Amino acid sequence: MVELRAYVYLDRLQPQFAAYLGANARGYLPVVGMASILVEIAPGVLINQLADAALKAANVRPGLMVVERHFGVLEFHSKAQAEVKHAGHAVLTSLGMKIEDRAKPQLLSSQIIHKVNDYHAQMVNVSRLCSMLLPGQDLYILEVQPAGYITLAANEAEKNSPITLVDCRSFGAVGRLYISGKESDVARAAQAAETSILSLAGKES
Repeated sequence: MVELRAYVYLDRLQPQFAAYLGANARGYLPVVGMASILVEIAPGVLINQLADAALKAANVRPGLMVVERHFGVLEFHSKAQAEVKHAGHAVLTSLGMKIEDRAKPQLLSSQIIHKVNDYHAQMVNVSRLCSMLLPGQDLYILEVQPAGYITLAANEAEKNSPITLVDCRSFGAVGRLYISGKESDVARAAQAAETSILSLAGKES
């Protein structure tokens, strides 16, 4: 049986988040302002059927496709929101589902570390996928399950506050987000990120 683990619509990709997608995806690169949908399902191999449905239904381009044994992830985007929404509808139709059938996201962990130590910053920077964490900045870390929903948190955080996107892990067992900046900016970004996740409807796991 297919499980719709995540279905995320992003109305406008923010500059840092779009750059992150472009730098770490192997498909067609998105640019700032595009609309995007990310879908996560189980089992993973069926993500190929969803890619087929989306790309044949509308003028969208795939930016990311991950096929693992348990989870499959697909991201596609376009400058036209209507095209992205139409492709998303085709994906749901191919699954025989509605958006309400997606899993409801869970906030697993949320923390803010004030005035990060120099050595701590260096340890985070070793494995980050985005920008550098600077010593003395505040650091916000969010964990979400299923992982795909972390993309919404990252994009909304950047949309609402002038922070630095340090790291974002959008597939696997857990989605994880690292954001840095001034104390007030990080606090505002954290609130926007968590509000965006908690506002999503779906089936309780």
